Amino acid sequence: MSRLHVHLHVRDIAQSVRFYSTLFGTEPAKREVDYAKWMLDNPRVNFAISTGGEVGLSHLGIQVEDDAALAEATARATNAAGSVIEKKGANCCYAIGDKAWATDPQGVRWETFRTTGGLTVYGVGADETRTVTPITTACCPTAAAEPEKDKTEVCCGGGGW
Repeated sequence: MSRLHVHLHVRDIAQSVRFYSTLFGTEPAKREVDYAKWMLDNPRVNFAISTGGEVGLSHLGIQVEDDAALAEATARATNAAGSVIEKKGANCCYAIGDKAWATDPQGVRWETFRTTGGLTVYGVGADETRTVTPITTACCPTAAAEPEKDKTEVCCGGGGW
């Protein structure tokens, strides 16, 4: 079963954790000094917040549970966007996973992903990258209109892709 993913950048992690924990009626499933994630069942969403980026929406996504579902979700993203950037073994946020990135017509970043493990530090880099579009970065794709961005930025955290 798929799960919607929402990632926001916040100014104050402690203040935001208090707010969202109260709003959702539960504490985060994962909490770090610069990151928190709630794995909610009603609504079924992976809601994450982190510091280090421009405050507001970082990206949206569809989290899946197996390779077949990832292939299907990635195919839909490719059909919708025309191209995607795929990453295998990406170290992103505090997780390792396989993912693909697409951009909607308004410029909103969408990822399809399957988490395969955890990290103890905010991840950077990927073990294997298959580029389906011309731009790749350490973890999250950079918009084609912004190729001058630093490609070593922390995954999804520095305002880049």
